[in-house]
Formats: sequence, C-alpha cells, structure tokens
Amino acid sequence: MRLTLHTDYALRTMIYLGLHTDRLTSIHEIAQAYGISENHLVKIIHRLGRGGFIETSRGRKGGLRLGRPAAEIRLGDIVRYTEEDIGLVACMQPPPADGSKPCLLVGGCFLRGVLDEALGNFMAVLDHYTLADALTEHERRLLGGQLFPAP
Repeated sequence: MRLTLHTDYALRTMIYLGLHTDRLTSIHEIAQAYGISENHLVKIIHRLGRGGFIETSRGRKGGLRLGRPAAEIRLGDIVRYTEEDIGLVACMQPPPADGSKPCLLVGGCFLRGVLDEALGNFMAVLDHYTLADALTEHERRLLGGQLFPAP
C-alpha cells in the first residue's frame, strides 16, 4: 500500500504544528520547512481544518495550530481522513453506480479477505500511535520547535 502525497504532506504538516504549539504558524513557513508547494499545502490545510485536526485563523495575526492536543490525534485517523481511496483492490471500493461488479469473484473471493485483514492490521498499527509519538527529538532538531513531556 502506498499513501498519497496528500496524506504524506498532511502528516508532515501535523508534525510541524505539533512541534510549534507555542505559537501560530503559516502555510508559507511549513512549505519552506519541507520544501513543498504552498499551493498544494493550501488544499491540505483546508481539508485538515474541515476535519477538526487543525484550527485556522485568518487575518494579519492569523495562522495555524493543532485543533486538539497531539496526544489525542491518532495517526490512523489522519490517514483515514486524508486518503480518498483506502481500499487495496477494486472490490474493496464502494460498488459502481451502474451496479456492475468490479470483479467476477466478488462475494466469495479468498484474496479479498486476506487483503482486508492486511489493511486492517496496517490501520491498527497506525491507530496505536498518536501524533505525540511522532514528535521526537529528531523532528525537533530538524524542524525547530519544542517538545513537551507526554502526559
């Protein structure tokens, strides 16, 4: 399974905001830190804001911050929210509007069960960790910010 660039940037954004909870940050600042496109980041910030992962404020003194404490944000929740299509194969997607089957074997395929189990385990690992777990000394050293002791 490969996560989309959208999810990759969303996770990076969340890490950056988690390291800078002492102040508001800007899209420009995050884009500069990671060397990524501000235009693409705008879409990601908008989506994360709609999902309640971050808070945004506009205006001269506006900026971005986490929507809740890093210890309350599960990495799996971020991935589920930002990935448009998490199914590994066509039969794991919602059925087509025309009622057709994506595969001849739908309804009794062994492989689908195996892939479903694999995806479940992948997400379970991500659900085991919070954003706070991802805020290590390594990230702080490279991205600045400060680490707060875990509660």
